[in-house]
Amino acid sequence: IADYDIEFIANIDSTNIRPADWDKILYQIKENYKNYDGFVITHGTDTMAYTASALSLAIKGLGKPVVLTGSQIPGEKIESDARRNLVNAFRVAIMDISGVFIVFDERIILGSRASKASESKLDAFQSINSEDAGEIAIAIKIKDWVKKRSLEPPEIEIWPGFESDIFVYTLSPGCDPEDLEFLLNNQKIKGMIIRAYGTGNIPYGFETFFRKAKERNLPVIVTSQCLHGQTLMHLYEVGRKALQSGAIEGHEQSLETLCVKLMWGLKHCPERIESLI
Repeated sequence: IADYDIEFIANIDSTNIRPADWDKILYQIKENYKNYDGFVITHGTDTMAYTASALSLAIKGLGKPVVLTGSQIPGEKIESDARRNLVNAFRVAIMDISGVFIVFDERIILGSRASKASESKLDAFQSINSEDAGEIAIAIKIKDWVKKRSLEPPEIEIWPGFESDIFVYTLSPGCDPEDLEFLLNNQKIKGMIIRAYGTGNIPYGFETFFRKAKERNLPVIVTSQCLHGQTLMHLYEVGRKALQSGAIEGHEQSLETLCVKLMWGLKHCPERIESLI
């Protein structure tokens, strides 16, 4: 399929991945960008979508494919999906496309739209609020909107650095806003994401928390608990009150992408988090 070289960056369970590991991948791609036509990254499935989002956000001017893949069944098992996914990742990495992608089972998913949807199915990843970038069958089909390869610019620009001290909170019936107000006293927390109901609906009583968070310059992003949901917080009063009190709307993005954007933005443009989201 292709000539290749191998570099080991972090031989760890992906559950243990840290933002510093994303930086290592970024530096490795930048250092070798001129030497290769594409890059394939093998990665554990648990945090693969986070890494794909991080690379999508932190690489500017990418004109080649960067493909992440892995397996649901360990590679040493005879029934493993590892070989098939790896072969298909190489097939995609030599195509006339550019961007960060996850190649898994029959899907080619844009890195910034991927989310792990199953812990056991071989079709483990889904594209959130966007169609797949392509399909793997006997032939590989790429959607027309996927960007083509480009030699300009000849080098990429990377923006490493992610703030790891964020907090993700999932609403449940009866949750007390005082629990979150207590967290405002923890100066280690630099940003928060609230997984709200439906279209981004927040129970009455959280307005004081949002106002205090804004006074502390602590960005609080609201997203939907629905896997394929989006926030439309202006639709209902419970959403409008949160917006008026300082909540930042997460729109149609996956939790993985929102986490990475918040982490990256806190490092590089903390005053522009809302526009970044």
